[in-house]
Amino acid sequence: MSSPTPTRSGPRRRRRLAVALLLGLAVAAVPTLTVPAAAQSPSPAATAAPQADWLHTQGNLIVDEAGKPVRLTGVNWFGFNTSERVFHGLWTANLEVVTRQMSERGINMVRVPISTQLLLEWKAGNLAPATGINAAANPELAGMSTLEIFDHWLDLCEEYGIKVMLDVHSAEADNSGHVYPVWWKGSLTPEKFYQAWEWVTARYKNDDTVVAMDIKNEPHGKFNESPRAKWDGSTDIDNFKHTCETAGRRILAVNPKVLILCEGIETYPKDGTSWNSENPKAFHNNWWGGNLRGARDHPVDLGAHQDQLVYSPHDYGPLVYQQPWFEGEWSRQTLERDVWDPNWLYLHKENTSPLLIGEWGGYLDGGPNQKWMTALRGLISDEGLHHTFWCLNPNSGDTGGLLKNDWVTWDEEKYAFLKPVLWQQQGKFVSLDHQVPLGGENSTTGISLAEAVGGAPEPDTEAPTVPAGLSATSTTNRVTLSWRPATDNVRVTGYDVFRDGVRIAGPVRQTTYVDRDLAAGTAYRFTVRARDAVGNVSAASAPLTVRTQEPGVPSGDLTVLYRSNDDTTGDNALRPHLRVVNSGDRPVDLTAVTVRYWFTRDTASAVNVWCDHAAVGCSSLRLRAVPLAEPLDGADTYLEVAFTGGSLEPGSHTGDIQLRASKTDWSNFDERDDHSYGGSAVYSEAPGITAYTGAELAWGDEPS
Repeated sequence: MSSPTPTRSGPRRRRRLAVALLLGLAVAAVPTLTVPAAAQSPSPAATAAPQADWLHTQGNLIVDEAGKPVRLTGVNWFGFNTSERVFHGLWTANLEVVTRQMSERGINMVRVPISTQLLLEWKAGNLAPATGINAAANPELAGMSTLEIFDHWLDLCEEYGIKVMLDVHSAEADNSGHVYPVWWKGSLTPEKFYQAWEWVTARYKNDDTVVAMDIKNEPHGKFNESPRAKWDGSTDIDNFKHTCETAGRRILAVNPKVLILCEGIETYPKDGTSWNSENPKAFHNNWWGGNLRGARDHPVDLGAHQDQLVYSPHDYGPLVYQQPWFEGEWSRQTLERDVWDPNWLYLHKENTSPLLIGEWGGYLDGGPNQKWMTALRGLISDEGLHHTFWCLNPNSGDTGGLLKNDWVTWDEEKYAFLKPVLWQQQGKFVSLDHQVPLGGENSTTGISLAEAVGGAPEPDTEAPTVPAGLSATSTTNRVTLSWRPATDNVRVTGYDVFRDGVRIAGPVRQTTYVDRDLAAGTAYRFTVRARDAVGNVSAASAPLTVRTQEPGVPSGDLTVLYRSNDDTTGDNALRPHLRVVNSGDRPVDLTAVTVRYWFTRDTASAVNVWCDHAAVGCSSLRLRAVPLAEPLDGADTYLEVAFTGGSLEPGSHTGDIQLRASKTDWSNFDERDDHSYGGSAVYSEAPGITAYTGAELAWGDEPS
């Protein structure tokens, strides 16, 4: 029998009816719900608003069915994933009171960890009364099964304007189940994992209280562990990208309007490295669920429903684990540059997808952990990111919660810290429900989505500034272009490169581009245009005519990539990071390769050089600082790197070579006029650094 058209009261009736059928009970008449007068005579704003609250995506925005941008700002409440199979804290706290308090305090989304095992138990009709419930504190829950409690709680969420995200936190109903790295375990196979998702989606497909599905919490595992989660283009059982696609498509076949959240993994191979590598230094590591580097080369594909995809990294501070990026001096700038940008923030900045940080939080220790929390809160605020704070529960050992240990008293200091990044307009918290204010019908702290003002931004019609400073170097068959960054009122997302009036590349994310396979001894005319997130394009840069070199001028098969590991140009050390790439079509013997980084000693007599780290091993390098007999423009010395062995296959590179140089008198350098210096914090092609095969120049331009 077909389901009736959903109404605001429909989801409650359907849930109670479904539980009764599962229990084999006769279904009594369900009391008619009293519709508030405001709903009977809706305001003009409510009349114009969508009647359902389903969400989808546009670029890096999450929007409602009318295309109005929204913000998902909430909290995690765990327990349904554990052996208790129900929210923790109900042994003390009242379910309705906690839910109402969350809504009144501005939490418009609750992420609910759950287990595959529990979903399959519900599916099979295993509905024994819940245990661990304080009947005195929760008399209305007496005798209910965990499924009935969950449905009752959804009714409360609907009443108070809260939306819900389900998160398969673990395979088994186990308080430590999240430690297991993958989504299958024992008899809980991948197929049963998919079936559990299909069942729960079908159960709530007409209930727009449950608007999002987080496919699996924190897939993880080091490269050499088994099992472990990976991310690539395969259909292997441990490929989480494929799992996200499979689960997402099967969910969307049941309910095409629910959001699909895909987290990251823990480790991802560096450029030129395969998953079969046995070198631990050949992998990028991050928090469990926090590594989304693979989404650039292998994005999740949900087919016709791609606009339901949201990527969801997790991020934590040093009290959870002392990650390498918390060593020494660090700041929001270094975290954004070295951790957040390359692992997940690029998806937002490049307008690829919305981001919802599914877990972040911790203790306000007045020290490093609070410093990290403040930095991430600033990023969330500045970029308008979605998030669900970890967590409500005070019994999260390494983070604590928004509630104190009595499960009744709120930690007002931590709540005050979180409050600025909860969605607010004109001093009111904003619900994700078009009809129900956050906090309920008579709320004094919240408004409904239909009442929210200013949610839709003015159209961005302002184009970026024109890229300036276009310059180039050339060999016989390639031209390396560089230019200064353009600016925009929102964000520049890339550059289009034109040769002789024809667009040959774009969007290029860096401010350099190499045009290859050109004719020798030929003049070419180049221009560059900047592009922003909505497609506004700048005027063309001033044209630059470049002539490739005549045949006979050295042009090898090497490319040098470079990034600076130093924010300042006037301290007592040079810190270039290099990668040597085989950009040809045949293997390169590294023993024949040398690389030179050209700089000025600024009157010092001598310079010492060190290898801080090299993927090929520092013992495989020979380093020396060589003074020039006659100073050149931008150089009186070069730092030379030679190799004692090894080879590079076509398309591969050496991995990171992290160098450091200081004068013997430890005086400061002035790198601003050094021939090889560049300020890029990410690897890009470096024509100012030269590479040689034997005595032949194979890459770059020597100083003159």
